[in-house]
Amino acid sequence: MKAARFHAKEDVRIEDIEEPTPGPGEVKIRNAYSGICGSDLHIYFAPESAGISFDEPHPLTGSLPPQVLGHEFSGTVVELGEGVDSVQVGDRVAVWPIYYCGECPACEKGMVNVCRMISFHGVMSNGGGMAEYTTVPASKLHVLPDDVDLRMGALVEPMAVAWHAVERSGIEAGQTALVAGAGPIGIGVWFALRARGVETVIVSEPSAERRAAIEGVGATTVVNPAEEDLTARVQAETGGRGVDVAFDAAGVGVAVTSALGELTPGGEVVVVAIHERPLELMPTQLVMSETAIRGTLGYLQSDFDAVIQAMSSGGYTSEGWVSEVPLEGVVEAMIDLRAGKRMKVLVRAGA
Repeated sequence: MKAARFHAKEDVRIEDIEEPTPGPGEVKIRNAYSGICGSDLHIYFAPESAGISFDEPHPLTGSLPPQVLGHEFSGTVVELGEGVDSVQVGDRVAVWPIYYCGECPACEKGMVNVCRMISFHGVMSNGGGMAEYTTVPASKLHVLPDDVDLRMGALVEPMAVAWHAVERSGIEAGQTALVAGAGPIGIGVWFALRARGVETVIVSEPSAERRAAIEGVGATTVVNPAEEDLTARVQAETGGRGVDVAFDAAGVGVAVTSALGELTPGGEVVVVAIHERPLELMPTQLVMSETAIRGTLGYLQSDFDAVIQAMSSGGYTSEGWVSEVPLEGVVEAMIDLRAGKRMKVLVRAGA
């Protein structure tokens, strides 16, 4: 079968490799679509920063490069391993890709998404979504309803990142929010907020292309902070109160520090993005209004279920911000994404 395999920095090859066979408790999936995300770009351009080891096998999966990429993917079940009765051949599924130890303090608290030995299928594992087939434990499968297609199914994973952040914020219908950054995760945060009944959502994004993308899915209050007074717009939209929650989906320090200034007393900034540089912060900003900064990472299985239900209810669209490439176009798409030339790219693995 054909697969996109990572070998080393800036070295991803389309290769013919052996088809996998499901073991006990596993299923074999004919992959359909697999998304390229920021983690894949880190793996390709700076593998050490992504935690990729070329010397020590991963303690949970035993994996070492070369690695089939693709951790946000969908497909169809084609074969069941021994003992699997939770799904059937022919089921269309999205895959929750986390491997966790089950023993560390995070896992003991049910926070398996921040397990100290965490790995992901398609990052450091035996297989991934950017291949014609892969095998995964059946416990990781989320069956898609008839009204959620495989293309949308591949978006469940990144949308679950955003959903988890919104869930952790505790924001409720009738409250207000600011979203800094209108990339794929920022768009996902907007979808999740709307699904929770949050109607006043202000989006801050300097890129004209990204502003157009989030406006295309329905956002109406979108600000270019390089040209417009963000504070004045927030005050106008919230009746001078400030927002209850601000979400950093941009990954730059100014997104956090400026968002702190837009909060109502007791408000919170939720950091969803991964930052590559330290943040300069005056703690007095937090003290004087009893505001807070919270970090969120990944998702739980329940976040996958919630996103799929919201998709089934018509709460998401892929139109206008998602594009597709064949398996052979993976490297070109990664280079384009790093240069800011695309929004969200799905790889047609075997669709």
